[in-house]
Amino acid sequence: METKFKIATSFLVIGVLCFLLFYLIGSEIDESGYLHEPFFLLPVGFISIIISMILYVLFAITKKK
Repeated sequence: METKFKIATSFLVIGVLCFLLFYLIGSEIDESGYLHEPFFLLPVGFISIIISMILYVLFAITKKK
């Protein structure tokens, strides 16, 4: 496996781990009614997966040429 595809795969793994951690950590409401959840993991996960998809496409196109 080439180094380029390892980079794309690592972004994919990071994205999946962010979603998994978001659901494993969960959310809770404290006594005063505030919601506490690891919301930052969602955009990080989406961005990582989107970067991974873009890199896979770019690497596949450059590999064809």
